[in-house]
Amino acid sequence: MAAGNVNPFNVSDSEEEAEHRQDGADSERSPSDEAQGHSLGPFSPPAYSEPAVLLSSTRTSPSVDGIPASAAAVAGIGVGSAETRVSLDAIAAQLLRDQYILTALELHTELLEAGRELPRLRDYFSNPGNFERQSGTPPACKEQGVGPGGPLNRAGSISTLDSLDFARYSDDGNRESDERVAVLEFELRKAKETIQALRANLTQAAECEIPSQERKNYKSSPEIQEPIRPLEKRALNFLVNEYLLKNEYKLTSITFSDENDDQDFELWDDVGLNIPKPPDLLHVYRNCGNSLPLNMNTVDVAVSVDPSDLPGDYFSQEPVQQTEQQEVVQELEYQISLLNTEKQSLAEQIKKLQSDIQALQRNVSSETTTVMKSTPSKQDPLCDKPPLDNGQYLDIRGVTETDSPPDVNATKTSTTTTTTTDCTESITTATQPHSKLKSQSQRSKSAVLFDQPNRNLSPVFHQALLSFCRMSADSRLGSEVSRIADSEQSVMLMLGRCLPHIVPNVLLAKREELIPLILCTACLHPEPKERDQLLHILFNLIKRPDDEQRQMILTGCVAFARHVGPTRVEAELLPQCWEQINHKYPERRLLVAEACGALAPYLPKEIRSSLVLSMLQQMLAEDKADMVREAVVKSLGIIMGYIDDADKYSQGFELMLLSLGDPSERVVSATHQVFIPAFAAWCTELGNLQSQLMPSLLTRIEKLLKGEYGLDEHKLHMYLSALQSLIPALFAVLLQNAPFTSRANLQGDVPPIEVTRFPRPVSPLQDVATIVGSREQLAVLLQLYDHQLQHEGTTGWDSLLWVVNQFLPQIIEIVGRINVTSSTCVHEFSRFFWRLCRTFGKIFTNTKVKPQFQEILRLSEENVDATAGNGILTKATVPIYATGVLTCYNQEEDRKLLVGFLEDVMTTLSLSHAPLDSLKASFVELGANPAYHELLLTVLWYGVVHTSALVRCTAARMFELLVKGVNETLVAQRVVPALITLSSDPEISVRISTIPAFGTIMETVTQKELLERVKMQLASFLEDPQYQDQHSLHMEIIKTFGRVGPNAEPRFRDEFVLPHLHKLALCNNQQTVESKRIDIATQLFEAYSALSCCFISEELMVNHFLPGLRCLRTDMEQLSPEHEVILSSMIKECEIKVENKGIGEAQGSISIAASLVGEDAKTKFLSKMGQLTTSGAMLANVFQRKK
Repeated sequence: MAAGNVNPFNVSDSEEEAEHRQDGADSERSPSDEAQGHSLGPFSPPAYSEPAVLLSSTRTSPSVDGIPASAAAVAGIGVGSAETRVSLDAIAAQLLRDQYILTALELHTELLEAGRELPRLRDYFSNPGNFERQSGTPPACKEQGVGPGGPLNRAGSISTLDSLDFARYSDDGNRESDERVAVLEFELRKAKETIQALRANLTQAAECEIPSQERKNYKSSPEIQEPIRPLEKRALNFLVNEYLLKNEYKLTSITFSDENDDQDFELWDDVGLNIPKPPDLLHVYRNCGNSLPLNMNTVDVAVSVDPSDLPGDYFSQEPVQQTEQQEVVQELEYQISLLNTEKQSLAEQIKKLQSDIQALQRNVSSETTTVMKSTPSKQDPLCDKPPLDNGQYLDIRGVTETDSPPDVNATKTSTTTTTTTDCTESITTATQPHSKLKSQSQRSKSAVLFDQPNRNLSPVFHQALLSFCRMSADSRLGSEVSRIADSEQSVMLMLGRCLPHIVPNVLLAKREELIPLILCTACLHPEPKERDQLLHILFNLIKRPDDEQRQMILTGCVAFARHVGPTRVEAELLPQCWEQINHKYPERRLLVAEACGALAPYLPKEIRSSLVLSMLQQMLAEDKADMVREAVVKSLGIIMGYIDDADKYSQGFELMLLSLGDPSERVVSATHQVFIPAFAAWCTELGNLQSQLMPSLLTRIEKLLKGEYGLDEHKLHMYLSALQSLIPALFAVLLQNAPFTSRANLQGDVPPIEVTRFPRPVSPLQDVATIVGSREQLAVLLQLYDHQLQHEGTTGWDSLLWVVNQFLPQIIEIVGRINVTSSTCVHEFSRFFWRLCRTFGKIFTNTKVKPQFQEILRLSEENVDATAGNGILTKATVPIYATGVLTCYNQEEDRKLLVGFLEDVMTTLSLSHAPLDSLKASFVELGANPAYHELLLTVLWYGVVHTSALVRCTAARMFELLVKGVNETLVAQRVVPALITLSSDPEISVRISTIPAFGTIMETVTQKELLERVKMQLASFLEDPQYQDQHSLHMEIIKTFGRVGPNAEPRFRDEFVLPHLHKLALCNNQQTVESKRIDIATQLFEAYSALSCCFISEELMVNHFLPGLRCLRTDMEQLSPEHEVILSSMIKECEIKVENKGIGEAQGSISIAASLVGEDAKTKFLSKMGQLTTSGAMLANVFQRKK
């Protein structure tokens, strides 16, 4: 596997197979090769050591790769020993030296196919200069040591390795044409290279040909800038084009390339020959001011200057320049002190090493001493030679150097190490960090000494013996293991190389353990490309990270951002988020959404309000996963807490509406918990909470009420819930802009805030104490607020006056226009006013809110339009005032006020014959809370004992609404006695009004005693002769039976409902008044349709259900033929069921609606049901089943 950059998450199958084959090639070496690889000595000739060093840092080669010919191997060649194998590098050098070019090419080909390429042969055959016709020896041949045989003449049969096509040597195909093509390709490439070289020579020549007169002008006039040189222009053009491409200015780059069509921007070598590529423009810009000033010879010169000739601000600039110069001087003095300290420590180490060397020299033989004395004459080449590991590592492969016996080679080893150390220390006068690393590394090498065995074994034998240890430094991992980092920077480099290979092999469940390593390396690694790869690994570490893993990654991202600053966060972290924005796994997109919020405090403010806001807006509009959109809304809330661009208000408002309209409840909940409070806080700072945000929502609600296609209750809920979430921020604005705000201080005793003073906030961001700053500060402000309202008034309190004079009248006027029969709308506005009054306090409610409602709800019969039913008491204002304002506080006077209001409304509506919808809405909303059941029963008892029959009728009908939510104890003690009282009322209308309530009791209550009492009362209505001609009573009873029959107790249905329905149907056949007969028949049809879904025994079917249906069909034949068709099909199916049961084919429960299996019957039933004109509520009961 290559040691370069590896992306562990984008490796294709072919790349994995190639790596497998490469590893397999490494492992297929013979034992002899292994021995050979480990038997090589540590030294090589200087001419071939440098390529090996370069190769070792860029690629991984087999056992021969990177190991030069050792002295021991050369000695083995001379001796011709059978035990010592000659290294392939030495063989290649000999072949090239003796001009056996074809043999060397064959050897190179064989090694290349085996995956054991030799750098020497590769460099030779890839250099076209080795095959040119020249009079002298080519430079490459001189470097490779070509003998006196002269240069190699170019022949048509010889190609460089670059133009060599191994496929043409296969057994099939005509290779003459391929050879010709290869030769032509080589000639073309050679021509291009010649053009490159000539261009570079011309460039360098042009550099030196600036006219002498121009040079004089530039020297005499420093203000005149020296003209740009051709080489500089081409280099700058290349860097500018590279910058444009990296930053996505593609069109500009294309235009720039067209304007410089004489330059190849894809190839740096086109700039000039052997010119190193500088860093990119961003790197140059960042480091342009970091270079230390060069030490230059200076001379003090005194001149006469006329102050009038100086600029006007010259003297004002002098102190600033002096301050800057003083800071530079202080910094340089600090660096000098550090260098002096380091110099002293190094000098002490040198003394210690010299004493160790002297001790060693005394212990060696005289022959060794002679060799050591001759060594200093060869120091210069050794000083010029770079270390094998670039001076940044402690190489454990060097351990074998000191393990050799104390002979000539061992002495050379120690002497060479000492000499290299001395050379490096002489170079450390510069302040380059790499020089320090080299000197420290080499001093540490020379300081490690090992005991030498007192043996006479040859070095070759020792190397061969050590080769059986099976150490491998030839693979990528072996190369990393064999080099131990000895500085922070080298550790970062090592981690940057190793982590991409480690991550894919770690279990998914444990990969979060790698996050600290990845982050630390990404923070400190010097290479931007490596940092980008590490951050890519971080975001792709886990395929589908769970909550805990995402928290770990986000924690790491925040730590990274704090460490590197906003510039690198923008340049390195945000691109990773952008790449994952459309990932197929929602967990990864969720990580991006959460990261945008977590990194918001550490980004440049321009990026926060532009790029990040746009990313989140796109995800909110397009992402299909609820949890992702929820995280997006929370991150948008965080962005709103840091944004300071007032122009983004409209975008924030649209984002709020988009979030509120989301189909997911969790997204809407996150909007109320996070986004709206943060957006409201920003609007408060902008000063447009009362001037723009809340009026905009009210305007949208008014437009909904004016809609031509009916009220969209979903949008009404959306806007009203937003207003409700803005109430805490509105109250905070009142407190912070009040006349007493400047007097608020925390000194003295402040009474604590009552626990029930504010409604429970849906999130901490909606807590008024959080908005204001603390509960102590809020307590002080509340005390002053109550005092101001009670004693000093609201003069000059603009924010409060806006609420009282504009906001409340507008919202109350909206309440009067909503549909009172819509329980959803009534509930929403009721909750809004309840939260508003509880937040603003009891004094505000009593003095500012209630008076405005009471002014509108003047409780008198003149305020009710009985004919049109559009009086204010019939509107939704009544239930919203009763349930939203009067229930805010639950003290005795508050409850009395609520009871009195409901009694007055019931009386007024009853006496004026107005619709009771507003009163019913009040009872439904209050009845949902058991705390108000006693209060409502008190109101109804007032109606039971009222002198007016109209009021008593209203009270009887209200019991029907209340029975479903009241517990059975209250029903037995308060409801049933009241209904029994009303059922014996002198007015027949009052008695009839109690029937729906009795039916509801039969439907909901389980106590047998209560059911028997109700059953007896209903039986008296049906069997008492005085009610036999009461058409309205019979209509009410049949309607009630159809409503409660499917859900009532089966015994009550079988023994009471079905028999009495049969009797009523039979009696209706004898009815002479046609209008009454059709009314009863219609109600009976709906009742039978609802009961047909219930289980009916065979006996009841034969005795009551079928006879009742036949009686009803008799009526419908004359009065409503469309009903008669349906009744006939129902009777037919019932008869079939009865017959099937008689012959033993039990079918389980009988359901008429489910038994219409014949296509004709089903077609007729459905077509006729669509033609009926009866009420939809009763027809819906046809498809109800027993609960």
